[in-house]
Amino acid sequence: MAHFYISAAHKSSGKTSLTLALCAAFRERGLQVQPFKKGPDYIDPLWLSEAAGRPCYNLDFYTMEPAEIDRLFAASMASADLGIIEGNKGLYDGLDIEGANSNAALARQLGSPVVLVLDTQGMTRGVAPLILGYQAFDPDIRIAGVILNQVGGSRHESKLRAVIEHYTQVPVLGAVQRSAEMHISERHLGLVPSNEVARSGSQIMRMAEAVSQQVDLDALLQIARTAAKPASAPVAPDPNDKGARVRIAYARDAAFGFYYNSDLEALRRAGAELIAFSPLKDAALPPADGLFLGGGFPETHIHDLVANRSMADSVRQFIQDDRPVYAECGGLMYLCRRLTWKGKQGRMLGVVAADVKMHERPQGRGYVRLEETGHHPWPAGHEIAAHEFHYSALENLSPDLEFAYRVKRGFGIDGQHDGIRYRNLLASYAHLRDTDRNHWAARFVRFVRQNSAPQGQ
Repeated sequence: MAHFYISAAHKSSGKTSLTLALCAAFRERGLQVQPFKKGPDYIDPLWLSEAAGRPCYNLDFYTMEPAEIDRLFAASMASADLGIIEGNKGLYDGLDIEGANSNAALARQLGSPVVLVLDTQGMTRGVAPLILGYQAFDPDIRIAGVILNQVGGSRHESKLRAVIEHYTQVPVLGAVQRSAEMHISERHLGLVPSNEVARSGSQIMRMAEAVSQQVDLDALLQIARTAAKPASAPVAPDPNDKGARVRIAYARDAAFGFYYNSDLEALRRAGAELIAFSPLKDAALPPADGLFLGGGFPETHIHDLVANRSMADSVRQFIQDDRPVYAECGGLMYLCRRLTWKGKQGRMLGVVAADVKMHERPQGRGYVRLEETGHHPWPAGHEIAAHEFHYSALENLSPDLEFAYRVKRGFGIDGQHDGIRYRNLLASYAHLRDTDRNHWAARFVRFVRQNSAPQGQ
């Protein structure tokens, strides 16, 4: 259970770049590295999974029970030599004023030593009270070391090290110089996903090499080995039916790639064979009983999506034939009439009677809480905790649309509703997570099984 927790004083400190570089650097040493990401996120886990060569798993207090977090962490670490958890925002940031859902709370629960990443731009002596304050704020959190980031040169590094050594007992585990090598391009939702970067692998290796030269990997390993063993969690009941297997096609390419690894695994456990396809490049859907259109960035691929009319016709016909389909965010956008972004406009599938317009500011961002209506095709029967993050909004909605959710927290489609139901399609801005609180994968597979003749037995 050797592991450590990468956190920071505030967001945008360079945690993700450092974490994925460390994953790749330790992997190069021959270690099986298991990455984790705190909170809801698709993009960082894509990079972390590629860097580690293993699926990254999200740990999130809002959608998961504490025992479930322990269980997922322990199961994922069973075949790993080293675990690296990347936090979100700052160490003590969170929704709760008492910090119950903060990075610090997760580090405490998992018995994780914390490595604090500090963006040192414009900072010298002020680094000492920052470290001391973070130590004093919660004495139960063990800050095992700091990594200085965005260091301005050898002189700057020497000053920072001297100050930290003089005023604190916290070891400096590395000092990463300000460099374009450590930068990943960003846009409106954060980092550009690795599935859109043609040479993401070579970029990761350049970052790993830079970090290997500037961070004490041996000291980090020693810290990881001091981690406490997390509490054991009871085995969860199996929510799955033992019915016939079904085939579910899911969109996966540069335009669509937002899937939780644990959700894909839950679909497989529920009896689904998953077949990846590309709305950008494939001519038609593969033979399938159901369809899952995940989130992504269709707006950055308008031209190619418009050009692939045969795929559009194939998906449209699948829906019109009353085949089961689930779409989230980018998948919802793909199903609408037209999509407008930065002066570009493209005709999408036209299945959902609405138009999509991209905005400069988020239209929905953060955690959501949903109450089902009578229109949900595969209902849970209880309130659902999920999340949303979209700069797009739907316009010119048909008054005849049926909604599967009432929004109790968040924005959804119009501030009050989310989850458009059309035939056997459910399309929403909300991103679900398959957890003990919401086994959506089993319900969707059951719905697919009930509404389609299984193929490929």
